[in-house]
Amino acid sequence: MTPFPVAIALTIAGSDSGGGAGIQADLRTFSFHRVHGTSALTAVTAQNTRGVTRVDLLPPESVTAQVAAVASDMRVDAVKVGMLAHRGIIEAVAEQLAHVPVGPVVVDPVMVSRAGSQLLDDAAVTSLRARMLPLAAILTPNRHEARLLAGMDIETLEDMREAARRIHALGPRAVLVKGGGMQGALRGTDVWFDGTHLETLAVEPVETPNTHGTGCTLSAAIAARLALGSAPLEAVRLAKTYVTAALRYPLAVGHGNGPIGHFFPLNPS
Repeated sequence: MTPFPVAIALTIAGSDSGGGAGIQADLRTFSFHRVHGTSALTAVTAQNTRGVTRVDLLPPESVTAQVAAVASDMRVDAVKVGMLAHRGIIEAVAEQLAHVPVGPVVVDPVMVSRAGSQLLDDAAVTSLRARMLPLAAILTPNRHEARLLAGMDIETLEDMREAARRIHALGPRAVLVKGGGMQGALRGTDVWFDGTHLETLAVEPVETPNTHGTGCTLSAAIAARLALGSAPLEAVRLAKTYVTAALRYPLAVGHGNGPIGHFFPLNPS
């Protein structure tokens, strides 16, 4: 039997024991796009739909060993980088990605939660800015992460555009400032800037409390589309379409904010 040709993507991120975000969301997203998903785990979290109760970081050497095992055996067509959590992991992963043969890298910085809580200490933020951003083919900060990286408040569409310009100057080849945390008409509006092309990408907001894993899913979907050969901006457009559809079919599991429906075409009508 002839083997089935398949694109391959690698996610470097943390585990979500509740299955809504992190590695679990990334692998489901890769599968939806018919991309073979591989992974390097950075942290194990104890969490559910109501929150995180414990985080255990893996040693940097364990993380890089996972990446090396995959990259030495398979063609990695794209990489999604999510939760790195600690300066040591950030620097180890950045050093490795600068020297291993992998496709374009999508970086979801995971520095500040959508609610505004800082998830990395200042040393880790400095390291991420200096070491990881220049490796990113596409960087996907949320409103609060963009504020931290750009050094400015973000309240308006023009603020989002200026933040994208400032962040692009830090080294990523393209920036997508996400508007999920914006208010009013800007909710669901993202701004793309690749150094020459500035574009506003808007979708109709979906009203649901079950949005867990949205950011992880978007960056993973972008990586999957890049692995399949899409141009960067087209990959972002297609990824946004996927996330919007998944938001329309969320999973009401647990007693908090449930995850989006990664496998929505399989849901009974």
